[in-house]
Order: sequence, then structure tokens, then C-alpha cells
Amino acid sequence: MSHEQMNIEEHLYKILVIGEFGVGKTSIIKRYTEGTFSPNYKLTIGVDFALKSINWNDATKINLQLWDIAGHERFGHMTRVYYKYAIAAIIVYDLSRPATFESVLKWYTDVNQKVMLANEQPVPILLIANKSDLHTSPLDEASLDEFCKQHKFVGWFSTSAKDDKNIDKAMHFLVETILSLTSDGQKPEEHISLQQPDTNYLQTIDEEEFKETSCCGKN
Repeated sequence: MSHEQMNIEEHLYKILVIGEFGVGKTSIIKRYTEGTFSPNYKLTIGVDFALKSINWNDATKINLQLWDIAGHERFGHMTRVYYKYAIAAIIVYDLSRPATFESVLKWYTDVNQKVMLANEQPVPILLIANKSDLHTSPLDEASLDEFCKQHKFVGWFSTSAKDDKNIDKAMHFLVETILSLTSDGQKPEEHISLQQPDTNYLQTIDEEEFKETSCCGKN
């Protein structure tokens, strides 16, 4: 190992990807982590996650653990367990289904009630307006700017997982936001496993309740 490699600072950040079912959360994650898109992804049941490693600069490596949380309401009572250790969140809505925007604040409130930074401040939350490839009307950017300002989102992006539009740009912005928090002295909890979710706290969910909800949940 070279002297330069020994001095590389490595970080692990857990990021939640949430929103109503069918808004494209899994597609966004697959596009970002694997560079692929399929119109035939199965609906997520419960929770899934993916990893993305970024050589941020010569001295910093960022490992992102992106948690794909099922959008079905039946999983709402289990989200506190899934949210544990998160440093940031992305709320996704579908530009082709306006009703999914109406649920954004529900998810926003859910995150703020169940997870916070170590200094007890809210985690940064990014808003993503997905499926821009299906949205033909002009986007009301001024209204989205005001919405994010009013509700203290760190920002918003219009994206398309299908066309690979703005996915990398949105994630880069969120990582920059996270790094700005850590540079201000806010140290996120980084003791989660890089290879798999912390099964110890996932197993705290009542087994029978998990079986009941898993059999029929949707994302």
C-alpha cells in the first residue's frame, strides 16, 4: 500500500430513498449504482439497499448505503427501524402522477419524527421529481423552489432514471451537503455494515408482524 493510499479518508453514509410506491425509487438507485434501467423492476417489499463507492478526491473515499424503503403504507410502522443511523434522505415523487407529490410532506414528517443527526438537528432531505421523460408540461420551478424553502428541503432535482437525467447531479449535490455537515463538526454514525444492513436491529421487528406485512406489501 502506497503512502497516498494510507492517507485516504474513508466515510460510510446511510441515505434513505423514500416516497410512494411506483415513483421510481428502485430505478433511481439501480441507475445510480449500476448504470442500468429496466421498466420491469419488481415492487420492493419491506426494504432493500445498494452500495455506491465514490472516489471523491485524492484524499477522500465516500461509501453510500442507499436504502430503498417500500412505499406502501402498511410498512409505515416499521420505518423507525429502517431509518436508524441515516445521515440524509431523498423523497421521490412521480411527475406523471401528481397525487404522489401530495404525499411528500407525509414522508418528510415521518423522517423528521424518527431520525435526526447526532446534534439533534434534522437530517438533510432532498426532493426528487422523477420520470421527467413522462412529463410534457413545463415544470413550475418557482413553486418547487418556494416549497423547498418553506419546508426546509436542501434542494430539488427533476430526474429521469430511464433517460439518466440528473441522477448523478442530484446525488453529488446531496453528498456535498453531507460533507458540509461533517466539516462543521457534525459526525454521522458510520458503524453500520458496508456489506449488509445491520440485521441485529432489523430482527427487532416482531417476526410474525414482519411475515404478515411482507406477504402483501408493495412499493
